[in-house]
Amino acid sequence: MSMVPNNVPKDTRIVVNIPSYRMDVFTDGSLIKSYKIGIGYPEFPLPQGLRKAQTIIFNPTWTPPDSPWVATMKDVIPGEKVEAGSKLNPLGPIKIPIGMPSLIHGGKSAAKLGGFASHGCVGLTNTQVKDFTRVLAQASGTEISDQEIQSYLKDTTKTKVVKLKQTVPVELRYETIVVEDGKLHIYRDVYDQDTNTEENLRAVLEANGATLEDLSTDERAQVMNALNAMSAHPTKTAVAPTHANVANRNSTYEQGTKEKKKKVEPVKKIAKNQKEVVIEISTLTGKGYPAPVNLDAGTGKPAATVAGRSGK
Repeated sequence: MSMVPNNVPKDTRIVVNIPSYRMDVFTDGSLIKSYKIGIGYPEFPLPQGLRKAQTIIFNPTWTPPDSPWVATMKDVIPGEKVEAGSKLNPLGPIKIPIGMPSLIHGGKSAAKLGGFASHGCVGLTNTQVKDFTRVLAQASGTEISDQEIQSYLKDTTKTKVVKLKQTVPVELRYETIVVEDGKLHIYRDVYDQDTNTEENLRAVLEANGATLEDLSTDERAQVMNALNAMSAHPTKTAVAPTHANVANRNSTYEQGTKEKKKKVEPVKKIAKNQKEVVIEISTLTGKGYPAPVNLDAGTGKPAATVAGRSGK
């Protein structure tokens, strides 16, 4: 797995960016499908790193772990298997193991997407997980028809395991600063990893062929304010950019006319419950990680195709 920020895969793989609540499927370096997801609660975070998807399990059983959250559930005993198809089974119709203890699985309500929804897993609605199954099978070169999927799911009490023809890497990222399709996206630091720093911002800009000094005064003010507001422990005043560029900016201000000073836009207020700030940066036009393609937001409605994007 590359340590380059916002790296765009050149192979076939699944990329989950935890703070953006998003899962992408790439085939041969092209983004073909995006999903809005639910992530693990802070007490049960999704792990980070490279995992593997090797099987699709239809109608999975569930063995509740010996964990305090299980103790709050009715009619469920830790270690005692909950049958496939049972109303007490939270996994939904399909699960894809991605290395202990994590899964990609269904069973989530649409309201849980874009928020904390699971105990260390990628959560999807039942409709989403069925769609993802088709996309994953295709990406891995596994021949499985819609009719076969329907027949496996018809008998909800019978578990069926399908081995993928090729293992598909699953990359679990934690990136709160992302250049996406020419814009800078700053996500809330949901797991308190202290990632919304100037150092990380500089690394992301550099990976996309830009520097902090390339940004206009206006853009810098917006970005530093967003980094502070979206950090786990924001300070009352926005963090100012450091280094020589402050001195340069001040001297430019002194030389500037009053008319020019008036053009500096006020920094927009960021709401406490806001999950993402998007900032237009002129030097990033046409750069970065691709925007979502055929986004399945879990509403059950067909996704609108993003026109004119190959996903590369």
